[in-house]
Amino acid sequence: MLEIKKVTLIEQLSDLKQQYMELTTAPLDGMWLCGFVPMANHFGFYKGETLVGFCCINEEGYLLQFYLCSEVQTEAPLILQSLLTQKDSPTGNVNGAFASTAEPQYLSLCFDTFSTFSVSTLMYQLSKGLPQFDGEKSIFHMPVIKIEQLAEAVDFAKTTLGAPEEWLSGYFTNLINRQELRGHWENDQLIATGECRGFDEYQQKYADLGVIVDESQRGKGLGTQVLLHQISVAEARGLRPICSTEKANIGAQKAISRAGLFASNRIVQFHG
Repeated sequence: MLEIKKVTLIEQLSDLKQQYMELTTAPLDGMWLCGFVPMANHFGFYKGETLVGFCCINEEGYLLQFYLCSEVQTEAPLILQSLLTQKDSPTGNVNGAFASTAEPQYLSLCFDTFSTFSVSTLMYQLSKGLPQFDGEKSIFHMPVIKIEQLAEAVDFAKTTLGAPEEWLSGYFTNLINRQELRGHWENDQLIATGECRGFDEYQQKYADLGVIVDESQRGKGLGTQVLLHQISVAEARGLRPICSTEKANIGAQKAISRAGLFASNRIVQFHG
C-alpha cells in the first residue's frame, strides 16, 4: 500500500498536476480548476520516498482530483477505497467526489467506487459557426471596471449572489488588476458584470467566462448580450471561450445557449 502524506506546498505536485491535465479531453471549469482545487487540502501518494500520485479533498470531504502515475496506476481502486474506509487516514473522512466528464480516468474510478451520483454542473464550449459579434464596437457598452469601482462591484455581486463580501473583494481585485472584469450600467446603476478570465497555466488557450445579472433585469436577454460581448473579448485575445452553470439554473442555460455555446461536458457529484 502506498503511503499518504499531506502536501503543504502545491508546487511540489507540479509535474504530477501537468500529467493529470494531459489526460483531460476538454478544458476544465475555471472556477473549479483555479478556485476550488487550490483551496482544497492536497495529499501525496508515496512509494518509498518517491512521490507517485496525489489527491485533493475539500473541507466538506469531497474528492476533487485523484491521480496515480502509470507505474502504480493499478493500485488506484485500492487506494481510493482506503480513503473511504480507513478512519485513521491523513485525509480524514471522504464523503464523495466531484469529477467532470473531461477527466475520463478519474471519472471512471469514481463510477466504480461510489454508489450514487447526480449531475452538478454543465460545462460549455463555443459552437462552430457562431455569427461574428464585435462587442467592442457594439452599442452595448461594457467598459473594464476600475479599482475605484471595486466597492460598487462587490456590493452588486454580494446583493445579487449572496456571496461573502471578503471573498468577493479579493476575487474582484484580482480580476480588476488583470483587466478581466467588465460592467454594464443603466441610469448610473451597475446591472450586470462580465468576466473573461485567462489561465496562467495549463489551459492557456482558453478564457473562462462569467456573468452576473441583476435579478430585476433577468429574462430580458441581458445575460446573452453580456456573454456575446465577453466572447468577442476572448476572441480578440486569441482565446477560446468556455463557461459553466449549475444544472438547476435553467435561465442561465438559455442565455448561454443563445450566445452560441453548447454543453459539451458535465461535472458529476458522487455520493458515498
